[in-house]
Amino acid sequence: MKLQQSVLEHPFNTELAAGTLSRQRFQFYLAQDSRYLIGFGRALAVAAARAPEPDAVAFFAGAAREAVVVERALHEGYFERFGLSEADLDAIETSPTCLGYTSYLLAVSATGSYGELVAALLPCFWVYQHVGSHILAGQEPGADNPYQAWIDTYADDDFAAAVRSCQEAADRAAEVADGATRQRMLAAFTRASEYEWLFWDSAYRLEEWPTRQLTSRFPPS
Repeated sequence: MKLQQSVLEHPFNTELAAGTLSRQRFQFYLAQDSRYLIGFGRALAVAAARAPEPDAVAFFAGAAREAVVVERALHEGYFERFGLSEADLDAIETSPTCLGYTSYLLAVSATGSYGELVAALLPCFWVYQHVGSHILAGQEPGADNPYQAWIDTYADDDFAAAVRSCQEAADRAAEVADGATRQRMLAAFTRASEYEWLFWDSAYRLEEWPTRQLTSRFPPS
């Protein structure tokens, strides 16, 4: 897929792979991702509640916990390592892309079918595993990368197993869906994949609200 290749080639990820990504950009990414994970976890919980098979219920419920508890623990380790305090985090405003992506997932969970929701959730699993494993495969032995913990998390075999579980849930939903629903699933998968690219890009650009000067009297959210 051209979009996945574009994610790999994005400066955020090429510099992360080389260990040269600026601390400011990674901090901005962590702040946005920690907020995204709350919405992602809620959407996963909805998928668990609506899943027709017990295996899918267990997977999505476990993934919701992982998103909110385990991945946030990874972030907190980086917050400490890079000296990012709660006050520093609060000073980083939620970006338009972060708000748009989480709002999209929550909208699909509220108004879309189960199949559409699973299709919208899949890119977050799949893209991260693709990026992490690609970076790890290209590293020299003994490479000293300040972002190694992030790379190892998403190149891990356990995370790859989670990706397969989400893929299988999407495949099962597509198998029992009619043609119109499958088209909506494809549209949801594509839109979420686009948001994944936008998320990396917005972090690299340290994205701000272009209307900030017009609303400066209101506190940021």
